[in-house]
Amino acid sequence: QVRLVESGGGSVQSGESLRLSCEVSGFFHSSYCMGWSRQVSGKEREGIAYIDSDGNTRFANTVKGRFSISLDDAKKTMYLELNNLKPEDTAMYYCSADPVADSGYYCDRGYWGQGTQVTVSS
Repeated sequence: QVRLVESGGGSVQSGESLRLSCEVSGFFHSSYCMGWSRQVSGKEREGIAYIDSDGNTRFANTVKGRFSISLDDAKKTMYLELNNLKPEDTAMYYCSADPVADSGYYCDRGYWGQGTQVTVSS
């Protein structure tokens, strides 16, 4: 059974940083993609970051230059570094994974975690 568990969310001040983690279990594929999306209550989910097993990455314009994504295969964990946070980054952050690389622009067509809340105050 595939399971994704996010952690690392919290409440911070504008300009501060956070690191989100997404630990994956039951997912064993040599080729895959993983991604991060976020959602504000009442709004559509927004894809923000993508990484695949070849090391390709992409970011939404809203976070490009401030967020970075990485993988630790040994720990089966994906990370999202959030720097220079802004109040508009406040959202529930979700990670996703798919055994098909490039499955959706932000790898948003496969398995999902339950989310971790990020709140940024000015």
